[in-house]
Formats: sequence, C-alpha cells, structure tokens
Amino acid sequence: MTAPILRRLAVLRALTHEWHKQGEVIGVVPTMGALHQGHLSLAEAAKAACERVIVTIFVNPKQFNNPEDLANYPRTEQDDAKKLVPYDVDAIYVPAPDEIYPEGFATTVSVSGLTDVMEGEFRPGHFDGVATVVAKLFLQTQADRAYFGEKDYQQLMIVRRMARDLDIPIEVVGCPTIREASGLAMSSRNQRLSNKGLAIAAEKHRIMRALVQALEKGEAFGALAPQAQADLLTAGFSNVEYLQLRCAETLEPLTHANRPARLFAAAWADGVRLIDNLSVSSG
Repeated sequence: MTAPILRRLAVLRALTHEWHKQGEVIGVVPTMGALHQGHLSLAEAAKAACERVIVTIFVNPKQFNNPEDLANYPRTEQDDAKKLVPYDVDAIYVPAPDEIYPEGFATTVSVSGLTDVMEGEFRPGHFDGVATVVAKLFLQTQADRAYFGEKDYQQLMIVRRMARDLDIPIEVVGCPTIREASGLAMSSRNQRLSNKGLAIAAEKHRIMRALVQALEKGEAFGALAPQAQADLLTAGFSNVEYLQLRCAETLEPLTHANRPARLFAAAWADGVRLIDNLSVSSG
C-alpha cells in the first residue's frame, strides 16, 4: 500500500506527535525525489532501525546555482511513491513550498570551513541551501535519526556538523554508496547520460579505484594525481574540476593516506557533472 503523502506541516506534526507519545523512534530520509536504488537503500536502512520512517521529497531551489538545473530536475512524485511501497515507509512528506520558505523567509544556515572546498568552491551557496533546508526538515519531522548516502560525503559531514552545532537532537547516519554494476555511483543525474556518457562515467570509478590502491600502498597523492587526471580526460571526461585526497573526519587535504581518508572527484561527461568519493584506508 502506498504511504500517505503529506503536504502540510500541521498534518505531519500531528502524526509525529502521536508516534513519539507511543515511544516510537522516527527515521527520516531527506530527498529531492527522482528516487533510485541509492535512496531506496536509505529507506531500507531507516526501516530496519526505526519504528516509523518518513521520506521527504522537496526540490530545494536554494541549493541550485543554475536556474536551468532547477527547471530540468525530474519531478516524479507518483513513481517515487510506488517505488517506496516495498519498503513500508509510514509517510511521504512533500511539503508545499510555503511550508519550507513562507513569505518573508529571511534565515540562512551556513556551516563555515567544511563548505569552502570541493563542491563549495564550484557551487557557491549550494551548501547554505542544503544546510538551511535540512535544518528545517529535521525540525519539521522531529525525527530521531536521519539517513544520508556517503555518495555525497561532503554533504553528510556538513549536515552532521550543522545538527551538532545547533543542538538538533538527531543522529545523522551515513550509508554506503550504491553503485551500478559498472561501478558508477547511482545518481538522479545519470538519467541524463547517453549510452556513450554512461560508458565514460563508469571509467571514473575504475581510475579512482586504481588511485586508492596506490595510496593504500603508501604512495604520495601529489605524485599520482596528475596521471589520474590525465587518465580521466583520456577516458572522455571533458573537464576534471577536482581530484583531491582529504581526511575522512575533518576534510582537510592530505598528502598521504596516513589516517582514514577519502578520495574525492568531480568531472564532466556528456554535459553532466558527476561526483564520487571512495574510502582510503590508512597505511
């Protein structure tokens, strides 16, 4: 059975109030819709650990730098609701825009430091939009746990810091990236790739895996990165925006994988911007 679709905060709050009264743990999976197996894995993880699960669907205008990207973002609410049926979620919250940004809304949540690098450098203001809407969704759903994919690892770290700094009583749970058989990280953006673009995109994972293996043997990132960037361009990527090794906890740049690290990359293929990251074990 399809979960009820809620559009008004008052209706959602009445529901969560009852659940909390009964002592039930509430999990939330914030999404922008166009659900794929990555999102569904988050719903599955939430359902395994929580008595009640809310999936939110809100295409957040404040996190788009390009108006064309916002206009082109797929809206597939009914299909999304059908995809969630096997996961037995308890509610789908699709807030009307005025429930998130009412007239006169003037507040922005900004997380310093973590937002200035990588995605923040190439998408200025993006993470302010993310932090603002996620803070609203945390408070509106009154959830005990929130589930995010590690595919957007920088976002995961920012959301954790935001919740901690603002004393929002919620546990932010990171879940493994779900990949296609080719290794390509699942993303709503993949729908925009041609068959040729999909083949190019899959090469990124192969190149990143090879780089991770060299880093885990103790090799220096600075000595490896130029060849890896060249390999990405040879594979068909039109532009590599960044390829960086950073600390898994602080996101500070590293020269060697001498502590738990992540390898991050953003590159363009077939007119689509694709991001990914991989865990790097310390030597």
